[in-house]
Amino acid sequence: MGLTDEDVGAVARTGAEKRKAEKLKKESKGLNLLKSKGFLINLGLTILFSIVFVVLLVNVSQDGEVNSFDPFQILGIDETADRKVIKKAYRNKSLQYHPDKNPNNPAAEATFTVVAKAYEALTDETARENWEKYGNPDGKQSLAVSIGLPSMLLDTENRNVVLVIYLIMMVVLIPYGVWHYYSKSSKFGEKDVMYDSYSWYHHTLGENTLIKSLPEFLAGSAEFRQRNMPKGQEEKEEIGKIMTLVRANMQKPKYNHPILVKGNVLLHAHLLRKTSELSPEAMDDLKYMLRTSGSLVDAMLSVCQHQENLATAMNCIEFGQMITQACWVRDSNLLQLPYFTSAEIKHVEKAKTKANNISAYRALPDDQKKGMADFTEEQKNDILTCLNEVIPDVTVEAKVFVDDDEDDKVYEGDLCTIQVTITRNNLKDGEKVGLAHAPRFPFPRQEAWWVCLGTQQGKIINIEKVSSKGKVVDHKIKFLAPRVGTYEFDLHVKSNAYIGLDQKQKVCLTTLDNSVLPEYKIHPDDAELDDEPTLFEEMLNANIEEDSDSDDDSDDEDENVKMTSEADKKKAQMLKARKAAAAAGDEEDDDDEVEEVYAEK
Repeated sequence: MGLTDEDVGAVARTGAEKRKAEKLKKESKGLNLLKSKGFLINLGLTILFSIVFVVLLVNVSQDGEVNSFDPFQILGIDETADRKVIKKAYRNKSLQYHPDKNPNNPAAEATFTVVAKAYEALTDETARENWEKYGNPDGKQSLAVSIGLPSMLLDTENRNVVLVIYLIMMVVLIPYGVWHYYSKSSKFGEKDVMYDSYSWYHHTLGENTLIKSLPEFLAGSAEFRQRNMPKGQEEKEEIGKIMTLVRANMQKPKYNHPILVKGNVLLHAHLLRKTSELSPEAMDDLKYMLRTSGSLVDAMLSVCQHQENLATAMNCIEFGQMITQACWVRDSNLLQLPYFTSAEIKHVEKAKTKANNISAYRALPDDQKKGMADFTEEQKNDILTCLNEVIPDVTVEAKVFVDDDEDDKVYEGDLCTIQVTITRNNLKDGEKVGLAHAPRFPFPRQEAWWVCLGTQQGKIINIEKVSSKGKVVDHKIKFLAPRVGTYEFDLHVKSNAYIGLDQKQKVCLTTLDNSVLPEYKIHPDDAELDDEPTLFEEMLNANIEEDSDSDDDSDDEDENVKMTSEADKKKAQMLKARKAAAAAGDEEDDDDEVEEVYAEK
C-alpha cells in the first residue's frame, strides 16, 4: 500500500517539499511494491489459498449439491421412473455401498444410509409427503449446522497420509511459527528498538561523547548488522571509494568492523550531501538506516537519561537534527533553506549585516537578505515561505510553582512544578503544525521538541519529547524540592528536526526550611475518629478472644485460669500502643532515608 497525502504532507508548502512528496508517492507504489518481501509473501499465500478454494469448489460441484436432498439424483434415475426402476436402482446402490462390502469405510456407510432414505422417500407415501413438503423424508427438521469434509479425508486408504499431514502441522509448523514469532519479538524492547542496540549504546556512549562519534555508534545498531555486511568485492570497493570523499570530515573510526565501516561511510555521505555518488544498492541501504534513525536516536537519549549524561544527550539531539537536514558539524544552518548551497552562504557571510543562523537571517528585512540574487521569483518565494511560515519561530517561558500553594514560596520536600510554555509565533490561532521541512531526508518526519532539565554539574533531572501540534505547547516537569538553599538549573528546549533553533534558560529555585511552617493541628472530630478502633483492630480483638477461649479449654482443669474482660481490653490497648510505636519508628526511618537521598544529591 502506497503512502497517502497525509503521510507525505497534504499541502506542499515549497517546491522542494512538493518534489519530495512526488518522489515518495512514486517510490511507494507501482512496480516497486512487487519487489518487497511482504508483497511476495502475501502473493504466495493468496495463490495457495486460491488453489485450495478452487479444488474444494470443484469437489463440491462434482460430489453433489450442498444442503439438498434429491432422491432421484441419489439413486441415479429420472423423475419419471416407475416403482420397478426405483427398486432396481436401490438394490444396486445398496449392494454397492453396503457396510459388509465396505468395512471400516465411513463414507460408504453414510452413502448407504442416504440411499435408504432416498428409496423410502420414493416408495413410502408418508415419507414422500414429508420430502415434498419439508425436503426431508423424516419430516420437519430443526436447524442444524455441520462441517462438510472432503471425501478423501474419510477414505481409509488416505488415513496414513492425513495423519502425517496432521502431525506435521501440529508438531512442526505451528510450534515453529510460535517459536519464530517469539524469538523475533523477544529481541525488541521499547520503541521497537532491539535489546542488542541498547546494550551497544550503553557500551559506546560516555559522559562527553562527541557528535562526530555518533554516526559510527549509530551504524553499530543491531538493526543494521545483517544488512550492512558487505556482500562482495565490488561493494567493498565502492565503500572505499566513498570513504575517500568523506574521510576529511570523518573522525578516526574507533572500530574497524566491516559493518561499522560501511554504515559510518553511508551516513557521512548523507550528512555531507554526497549521496549522488552512491549506487542504487548503497542508496537502499542508506535509506534503510535513515528510516529507523529517529527511533534509534530516541533510544540513545534513553540511555543518556539512564546514565544522567546531559552533554551527550544534547549531542544526540543535535545529531538527530543533522540527520534530518543532511548537515554536518561545520555546516551553516542556513543550508536548511531550499536551494541554498555553500555559494549562497558565502554571499550571506560577506554582507555588512551578519546573519550566520536561521533566526538572524529571518529577522533581516527581505530586501537585505543576501544570497538570493541568482534565484527566480518562485525560488525566492519558497525561501521566504520556509523562513516565515514553515521553520518554527518559538519563544520559551518557564515558571516554577508548587501545586495548591497560596504563596510563591518553596519549602524543602515540596512537589515542585516547572511549567514550560513553547509558543510557535508563526502559527495562527487554531492552526496545526505540519511535517518538518526536510527535502533531503527521504521520509516524512513530524516536528517535535525535546525539553530537558539538568543540573549545573551536567546531570539530567528530566528529559521528555513533546509532540503537540498546536500553537502553544505546555509541558510540566515535576520533582521534589531539595534541601534548603538556592539552586540553578539548565532548561534546554531543542527541536528534533531543525538546527539552530535550540533555546537554553536558567531556572532558579530557592527552598526554605519547612520547620517554620505552622504546626498542623488535627480537628477534634478527626481526633475522635483516630481513637475509634479500625476494622482490622476489631477483627484482631475478636481473634484474641477466640484464642483465649481455646487456650482456656486446653489448660489443665486444676489451674482453672480464666481471661477477664479487663485483661482483654488491656491486651488490645497494649497491641494498639505497639502499632503506634512501630508506625512512629517507620516515620523516623523514612525521614532518615529522605535526608540520605538529599545528602547524595
